[in-house]
Amino acid sequence: MSDALKPLIAAAADRPLTRAEAEAAFDVLFTGEATPSQIGGLLMALRTRGETVDEIAGAAATMRAKCNPVAAPAGAIDIVGTGGSGMKTLNISTATCFAVAACGVAVAKHGNKAASSKSGAADALGQMGVNVMVGPEIVETALSQIGIAFMMAPMHHPAIRHVMPTRMELGTRTIFNILGPLTNPAGVKRQLTGTFSRAMVRPMAETLLALGSEKAWLVHGSDGTDELTITGTSYVAALENGAVEDRELHPEVAGLPVHPIEAITGGTPEENGAALRAVLSGQPGAYRDSVLFNGAAALIVADKVADWAEGVERIAEAIDSGRAMDKIAALATLTSAAE
Repeated sequence: MSDALKPLIAAAADRPLTRAEAEAAFDVLFTGEATPSQIGGLLMALRTRGETVDEIAGAAATMRAKCNPVAAPAGAIDIVGTGGSGMKTLNISTATCFAVAACGVAVAKHGNKAASSKSGAADALGQMGVNVMVGPEIVETALSQIGIAFMMAPMHHPAIRHVMPTRMELGTRTIFNILGPLTNPAGVKRQLTGTFSRAMVRPMAETLLALGSEKAWLVHGSDGTDELTITGTSYVAALENGAVEDRELHPEVAGLPVHPIEAITGGTPEENGAALRAVLSGQPGAYRDSVLFNGAAALIVADKVADWAEGVERIAEAIDSGRAMDKIAALATLTSAAE
């Protein structure tokens, strides 16, 4: 039991913690000094009141400091969602990562198994033959040789083992759903990141600004998805040039049609894996259009294209040429050899 954490739990229930207080509180959590009751008390005090930018930044800074880091190429990007949306969509950000990597942008993807969906990024990648349980050395090799790697959160954030049992027992969203996309072990400075809540779009962008990111789009679909949605409007907080700007985006900006949510609803890891293979093999439809939309946005964030039309064209060519599938095959071969 940590006596140092007790006053911070009490404070968190009554008022926002300062960044320094948040860093101190999460240092206790990550060193294993807190009891399950203390961990649950702090997490739910923050969630019930609503996490502030200082609290998120403090927790993220502490979590970053305790991770197993990865060296990534300059200009590397992460394309990831928080999960927790409950929408059970196909693995859109995962498919997008391979298409973007096939355009020559290094993608250091950080993720985990499913939170609220049936198949998270790690689940779908497993279906593609990728061994996600690899450490920093293999990840660095993948980034340098293939241009894409997947960093399984527990392999790079060993300190979260102290809080995982409590998180699982709580069975609800906590600040850790927010922290995942903010604590990329490769220290990427550019991100296309989806969040489960419109209310979290701007705070997460402001947190990345406080943590030193160069360019990032935080997005939430009007249908509740944690990515740029193909079903209608998406809400965006764009971190660019040292400031955060609120925007709304519609698929029409990229010359893409609107599809119903049912068209991008996922299933089991086996079903999502088959759909991932199909879309990266050139299958048309809502899933492809979602990848074109998010992929073009990622290329804009990476400063690799001048506009949406060019972005869509490049993502489409990366898929139709077979290069995106080649990236999956290469990553599967490399990581499987590490077993």
